[in-house]
Amino acid sequence: MLGVISFIGFTLIVAIVSYSATKKTNEQTSDGYFLGGRSLTAGVIAGSLLLTNLSTEQIVGLNGAAYSEGILVMAWETLAAIAMVVTAIFLLPRYLKSGLTTIPQFLSERFDLQTKTLTSALFLTGYVVVLLPTILYSGSLAISGMFDIPSLLGVSKSISLWICVWSIGIIGSIYAVFGGLKAVAISDSINAMGLLIGGILIPVFGLLIIGDGNLFNGISILQAQVPEKFDAVGSNSASVPFTTIFTGMMLVQLFYWGTNQQIIQRALGAKNLQEGQKGLLLGAFIKILGPLIVVLPGIIAYYMSTQGMLIVDSADESYGVLVKKVLPKEFIGFFAAVLFGAILSSFNSVLNSSVTLFGIDIYKEHINKNADEKTVVKYGKAFGVILAIAAMCIAPFLDSLESIFAYLQRINGIYSIPILTIIFVGFITKKVPAIAAKIGLLSGSLLYILSEFFVRPTMVENAVNIAKQAGVLDPTALKVIEAEAYPHFLHIMAILFLLNTIIMLVIGIFKPREKAYVQLFTKEVDITPWKHTKSVGIAICIIVIFTYIYFS
Repeated sequence: MLGVISFIGFTLIVAIVSYSATKKTNEQTSDGYFLGGRSLTAGVIAGSLLLTNLSTEQIVGLNGAAYSEGILVMAWETLAAIAMVVTAIFLLPRYLKSGLTTIPQFLSERFDLQTKTLTSALFLTGYVVVLLPTILYSGSLAISGMFDIPSLLGVSKSISLWICVWSIGIIGSIYAVFGGLKAVAISDSINAMGLLIGGILIPVFGLLIIGDGNLFNGISILQAQVPEKFDAVGSNSASVPFTTIFTGMMLVQLFYWGTNQQIIQRALGAKNLQEGQKGLLLGAFIKILGPLIVVLPGIIAYYMSTQGMLIVDSADESYGVLVKKVLPKEFIGFFAAVLFGAILSSFNSVLNSSVTLFGIDIYKEHINKNADEKTVVKYGKAFGVILAIAAMCIAPFLDSLESIFAYLQRINGIYSIPILTIIFVGFITKKVPAIAAKIGLLSGSLLYILSEFFVRPTMVENAVNIAKQAGVLDPTALKVIEAEAYPHFLHIMAILFLLNTIIMLVIGIFKPREKAYVQLFTKEVDITPWKHTKSVGIAICIIVIFTYIYFS
């Protein structure tokens, strides 16, 4: 009962504070609703960035991956810091200089309206089919496991999943659709503090149990008993081979932190460039500590399961089972509320970004060009409700997935690399035409789909069949053969990025724009850079490099 009371109490506090902080913001305007009135400060930006990213698809999915493979999966967290530094130094000044509300707006200025519309449609498709359902599904797994919803309500796991999905989806929709970006960002900042505290408590309590009350003894036992889980260099058969760090991994990180609307929208709402840069760099520094929350618990759960201290049915269930095992009962309600906030954060952040993309880039441009700002916001909200319902219907069917995180990262390539390619070429060139961007978007998406969903399965199946006919039956050996049958999907992303960049540059040579592109300066906010941006950014990159050296 104490857990339920603390859960409800903390959730209500967050809602009340968010409402109080946003009630004076004019959310009938585009800037007010979509960008929080361009008033966000460094702390709010950093907190919102981290909570938008650090939700249950990360906490549950990445800990599940760590349970299976160990610390090598920290690449998804640690390398994000470098991408955030690049965004702070190179990308954000360009975005704020143009006064952008959405990333596709830049593509409209650089290329044309059709390119912007195609990009927005790709973003929205990815959000509704992949990201929103994954957030809802992984969040429901965690909440259901922590509170043991099937036993509590006397229902099956399947019914429990549907209940949790729709409960989270409805509450998240209220925040995102009716609260605007500022409500999302404020609630994110409060939950960020709670998640950092609660998230670190999980491995601390786990290590205390392993070390019989001694934290450092627990660390020593863990490293001594499962040393293979502390090797950051992944083999070719790992989910993150070490070589991918230098190819597709960095491209994925740059897309996510530098061009993905759901993430960069927080920085676009900064009151000035200095606050935006400080927010990104603060977030980057905290991101380096991310593996303590999203990797170490998975390794602890693996060790405890080998010692008979935990019963784990699947890797993705390991985090929820660990929390229930190690966290004192008086903390369960608080941590569940914080985790619930993290789930809502990612869900409502993606939903708010979807509303922004639809309202600004599709409704205003193609459906009702004469619509005033109030009408744009109104129909954006209506679209958000439809999107949320669609995601809630899709989410429960992800139950058959082997790994949430692997599914999320692989499917994201359909739209992430094509979008990153045209933004990259748009920035570094002045005369590549709009037709090149359209071809880059379509070829990038189609070639990735062809590679990952047609060529790869065929190549892998043929290689495994040949191996079995030759008498190879060992599961580990077959896994290696599968990995070597076709390049890793992150390598494929890098290959397609280079290929599409070349295609666009060649088109630019033979059919250039008549007039070179010149970026406009709208003076929406002060774009004087923070004087310590480069030095702090370099320091963060050095810390990342030494982290890898230590765990290699």
